Order: sequence, then C-alpha cells, then structure tokens
Amino acid sequence: MDKISEFLLPIVQKINAYLSDYILIFLLVGIGLFYTIRTRFVQVRCFGEGMKTVFGSISFRGSKNKSGLSSFQALATAIAAQVGTGNIVGACGAILIGGPGAIFWMWVIAFFGMATIYAEAVLAQETRIVQADGSVLGGPVYYIRRAFKGAFGKFLAAFFSVALILALGFMGTMVQSNSISEAIHTAIPAIPTWTVGLALAAICTFIFIGGIQRIASVAEKIVPLMAALYIITALVVLCINITRIPETFGMIFKYAFMPQAIIGGSVGIAIKNAISQGAKRGLFSNEAGMGSTPHAHAQANVKTPHEQGVVAMIGVFIDTFVVLTLTALVVISTLYAGDGILSNPLGLVLSGLSKANLMQTAVGTALGSQTAGNIIIATCLTFFAFTTIIGWNFFGKQNVRYLFGKKATVVYSILAIAFIFLGSMFPNDLVWELADMFNNIMVIPNVIALAALSGIVVLAARKKKQNQNDKK
Repeated sequence: MDKISEFLLPIVQKINAYLSDYILIFLLVGIGLFYTIRTRFVQVRCFGEGMKTVFGSISFRGSKNKSGLSSFQALATAIAAQVGTGNIVGACGAILIGGPGAIFWMWVIAFFGMATIYAEAVLAQETRIVQADGSVLGGPVYYIRRAFKGAFGKFLAAFFSVALILALGFMGTMVQSNSISEAIHTAIPAIPTWTVGLALAAICTFIFIGGIQRIASVAEKIVPLMAALYIITALVVLCINITRIPETFGMIFKYAFMPQAIIGGSVGIAIKNAISQGAKRGLFSNEAGMGSTPHAHAQANVKTPHEQGVVAMIGVFIDTFVVLTLTALVVISTLYAGDGILSNPLGLVLSGLSKANLMQTAVGTALGSQTAGNIIIATCLTFFAFTTIIGWNFFGKQNVRYLFGKKATVVYSILAIAFIFLGSMFPNDLVWELADMFNNIMVIPNVIALAALSGIVVLAARKKKQNQNDKK
C-alpha cells in the first residue's frame, strides 16, 4: 500500500491543485452567484418557507410509497450523504492547511451553494422519469440530456456518470470507511482498522440489498439522532469555552484575509490556501454544485419542483451553517484561541496533530479526558460516515443503471462493498486526494448543464413568487 501511495499521491495532488485552486472556485462561486441573482436571492426569500416545510413535517416513520419518497425522506437521504466526514475530518483539514479563515470561505461557498442546490433539485424534479414498476429515475444525467441534445449530451452525461461512480460509489466510500476505522482505532487501539472495515462492509451489504426504500428508512431515523448527538456534544464544549467564543469568530474573519499570520508562508500563498481549502472542503461537505444530492431530491413526491428546491436549500444550511460551523467553533476555540496549542505556526509541527484526530483532541481537551473525546467523536463520525456511504451508494447505483442497465447494479454493489473494506486499509492522504479529484471532475459537466437550463429554474422560482403576490 505504501508504494502505491508514494507513486499516486504526488500525481493526484498536482491535478487537484489546478482543479481546486482555479477551476473549482470559478465554477462554484460563479454558478452560485449566477443563480442567486437570477432567482432574486431565493436562499434568502424562501428560507423561511424551506424551514417550515422541513421542520413542520418531520417524521421518523415515513410512509412507504410505491413510487419515490416523501419530501422529508428525500431530504434525509440527501443530508445522510452530505453530513459525513467532510463536516469533521474535512473541516479540520481545511483549518489545518488554510487556517481558521478557511471556514469563512466555506460559508461563502455554502451561501451561494444554497441557490445552486435549489436549481439542482428543481431540475431533478423537472426531468425525473417514473418507471412502469414505480421506481423513479432522476439526477444530473437526465437534466444534462435535456440541456444538450445529440452526441454531446450523451457524452457529457456519460462523463458525469463515470466520474460520480468513481467519486462517490468507490473513492468516496473509501474516505468514509477510512475515517470510521481511524476514529475507532484512535478511540480503542486494540481494534485494528481492517476489522472495522470488514464489519462496515457486512452491515452495508444488508442495506444496499434493500434499495432506496430501506436506505430512506434508515436515513430518516439516523440523521436526526446523529445530528442531535453531535450538536449537544459541540454545545457542551462551547459552553466550557464560552469566554473564547468572541475571539473564535474574530479569528475566522481575521484569518480569512490574513491567514499567513497563523499558518505561515507568504501572503499570496496563504490566502490562496485559505480560499482553495474553503472551496474544496466546502464542496466535499455540502455537495452543492457537485450533482450528487439531486438523485435524492428527484425521488421526492411533491406538488411542484419549487417545493423540493427550498427543502434542498435547508440541507446545505444544516450541513454547513450548523454542523460544520459547530466543528469549526469547537476546534478553533479549544486549540487556536487563547493559549491553544495551535495558536502559532509551530504548534502544528510540535503537536503532531492531523485532520484525522483534530476534533477528537479538541473535545478531549475541553472535557479534560482524551479518552472521552476519542470515544464521543468516534461514535458521531461513525454515524455520519455510515449514512454518507449508504446515500452515496444509491447515487452511484442510479448512474450505473443509466449507463449499463438495472442488472449491472448488482455488480456495482459488490465492487462498492469491496472498496468500503479497502478504504479501511489505505493511507488517509491518498484516499482523500483521490476522492477530491473525482469530486472536482463531477462539478464540470453538472455546472455546464445548470447554466444551460437556468430558464427552467428561474420560471419555477418566479411562479412561486407570483402565486404569493396573487394571494396578497
């Protein structure tokens, strides 16, 4: 494994440097700003509507549907995929490399991303196909084909499908299993990482066989519970660090524009690292613009595409502005603020901390028990990463079915299970870099189609506004 990593890692890192530092930032901010303006700030205008729709209809016992899912089940499946290691390990990696200011750029990406994911959900609803057996087919491949007819549309859709299968179905699940196994091994060193991977693969096999209904059933029950556990833990730590909270927010805003003061290096390189880490980890966390969650939102049975669009926005809000922000506040207030061990550039070198154990260390430090911190965060991370695996498997399965037909999904699931196991044994850095590369590649065809179909999205948003005006 080490030799493979030594050969592949620098190559993949070089590709990611160009994608993340230049292309990704331009595409994500560009399409988000474009839709924010064209929909007249839909993420602000319709935020209340989205919150009311989501939290006014929460149920842990969603009804079984012959076709598709309830709106909340679709959101739970999307959040199951969104809220994963990106919110803990990814956020920690962004802070370590880009400084506390990277979180500010994650917020920027997420704000514009709420408009982007609104567009993705609307288009997924507009282009979904209900099969004779009641199953629903939907996702970017279908709106890509709507945007571009002929050979170019087929190529772009196939390119997206292959990238998604590799990014989420295989490489992405490796990231999640790697993070679970590392976290559990850190908490309980007697448990080797490969045994965690084996157990995880066995559990996922049972769920994968059940299809979207079983995935949705698991997601709608686990997602609210795992979020509650993590939020409570984070709030306890923040109460302990209450006097450091103003300084923590100050550091996020200050080091967004002066990151060299805490991570070292020249001003230009430090700012580039802060912004690129915010964009890259923001994408991996909330997935807005990546084209993954539209597969879940296409399954929702709603009256209008707009309804699922505003629900989708709340998924990004929960993912970034709640869960990821809590991670950042815990880490920064504990390890960076005041006399924290990472309050200067030399702290990272001397401490030996990495993105894999940063949150565990922060919680353990605040609680006064590293063992408690290790176990609590390992538990939360296991739930987060596990639900992401089952969500991403479904997204990959939809694209395998598009490319090769329904029968090929069995082979895909077997391969996905193998990758889950392999992820527990591969080096952490290589797994993350491979996942990042294919995530970045997915964005390109998805954003091209989003830009081409903006008229459909704008019409959906304006119809809603017109209906509101008529009622008045």
